[in-house]
Amino acid sequence: MPTIMEAIATNRSLKTLASAVNAADMAETLNNPGPFTLFAPNDEAFEKLNAETILADREKILSILQYHLVTEKHLANTLDAKNIFSLLTEKGKSLSVYLDENEVMIDNAHIVEPDILCSNGVIHIIDNVFLPQHSGWYETLA
Repeated sequence: MPTIMEAIATNRSLKTLASAVNAADMAETLNNPGPFTLFAPNDEAFEKLNAETILADREKILSILQYHLVTEKHLANTLDAKNIFSLLTEKGKSLSVYLDENEVMIDNAHIVEPDILCSNGVIHIIDNVFLPQHSGWYETLA
């Protein structure tokens, strides 16, 4: 079974995320034993932002990536807004968990591909990038 980093590197919808992880020197963390839950923005999510500018700033991308990583393993069926209201991230900020028309939302993101099991945790591919400076809410950068 691959580590979270190995799974990111081989997933064709996570190319921008793989570049971001490498730019932030975070690959070693994602190869560590964990357990982790990574909410992984797909390439379309990064297209909503100015990804090139973000990727050029190591501290900014590290901050953003830490906001997508939880130091616990949470499978999709355990992300029930009735039982979990927030998840503390490696950034030290919480992600909101809530129901929107009976669909679990993590902050402003839908899980588009849940439960990619890894040797050190789980990946949930999401459709938005969480921005720590807008904790809890999504904003596009024009």
